[in-house]
Amino acid sequence: MNFVEELKWRGMIHDIMPGSEEQFQKEMTSAYIGFDPTADSLHIGSLVQIMILVHLQRCGHKPFALIGGATGMVGDPSGRSEERNMLSKEALEFNLAGIKKQLEKFLDFDCGKNSAVMVNNYDWFKDYSFLDFIRDVGKHITVNYMLAKDSVQKRLESGMSFTEFTYQLVQGYDFYYLYKNYNCKIQLGGSDQWGNIVTGTELVRRKDGGQAWAITTPLIKKADGSKFGKTAEGNVWLDPERTSPYKFYQYWINASDEDAETYIKIFTLLTKEEVDKLIEEHKQAPHLRILQKRLAEEVTTLVHSKEDLQSAIEASDILFGKGTTESLQRMDEKTILSVFEGVPMFEIEKSKISLGINVLDLLAVDTQVFPSKGELRRTIQGGGVSINKEKIDSEEITINANRLLNEKYILVQKGKKNYYLIKAI
Repeated sequence: MNFVEELKWRGMIHDIMPGSEEQFQKEMTSAYIGFDPTADSLHIGSLVQIMILVHLQRCGHKPFALIGGATGMVGDPSGRSEERNMLSKEALEFNLAGIKKQLEKFLDFDCGKNSAVMVNNYDWFKDYSFLDFIRDVGKHITVNYMLAKDSVQKRLESGMSFTEFTYQLVQGYDFYYLYKNYNCKIQLGGSDQWGNIVTGTELVRRKDGGQAWAITTPLIKKADGSKFGKTAEGNVWLDPERTSPYKFYQYWINASDEDAETYIKIFTLLTKEEVDKLIEEHKQAPHLRILQKRLAEEVTTLVHSKEDLQSAIEASDILFGKGTTESLQRMDEKTILSVFEGVPMFEIEKSKISLGINVLDLLAVDTQVFPSKGELRRTIQGGGVSINKEKIDSEEITINANRLLNEKYILVQKGKKNYYLIKAI
């Protein structure tokens, strides 16, 4: 596959330095992307750059993932209105371990000639003295050149520390170091990194007389103007401990038609023919949400697993009335709480459940799912009460420990849409 052509049809190129495509066509080329270690997990905003490296490797080139152990201590001013908190060495090391584990799911680090390589810029900056740096590196880039960058211009009025001002020089040296030591000739990244990346190519040229190139991707925006990768709870993370596979799946399944058409090109490995066919099928019957379903399936499987996808689908079915008692019983506690987040929750002593409790007492006395036994009786007679997705057809039923989900929860449904959780404590 032609790497640049692959990115073009997927809409993943914003800027490309002349000569970049020719370099990829000429030989197997090493290219890198930097990842910011501000947390121990990447989020779906980083997934754009991960997919770039995936395509790079699939096209026969060598991907480098640079983790900014050193630059994470400085803070990139690009796209920011204020200086961010700098992380300690211990916090950075913890974050680096988490990110490395995630990247290993996407890239092959043991496939021979074009195996992926992970590097940490702290390794080459930790022993580099300030005086040596400004003598060996700083003299090659003028202050005028650095001031002209958009990331600097946008912060001049509000103020920028010297630490942040030097960021582009530090990142530029990353490119030079990888060029010199790993024959890495191209840097990839988001369009907000263009200025920093070009500083790197300039440093390669001025300091070593070499030639290096750059390609950036567009920043992903949602059609309605809201920020991509954000929900009411915050970032959508790749770590299942931070964002459950169910919530992850829901993020993609709820994409608008316009966004789904964009996302399915960027975040899946489907071919152009497959994507074009799906888009056409979706346009014929948009109410079936063909694009959203396939998008959610592909990305959830890619980031998590087929098993997590199946669990997410079953969890979605339960919430929207199609689930079964069996699928509910298979759900772990985290998924149950994720699916039914925000529903009213009542507590009851576990001993009462263990001994067995009449359904009327459970739902109208020990908890207040129903305000009275009379209303509960009428709702049962009308077929409007379910426990763990199983219809309750008699007020004589006894609820015992066998009904507990994960030995702790009982799911009560009143009518079609009203859910309640009872927690045995």
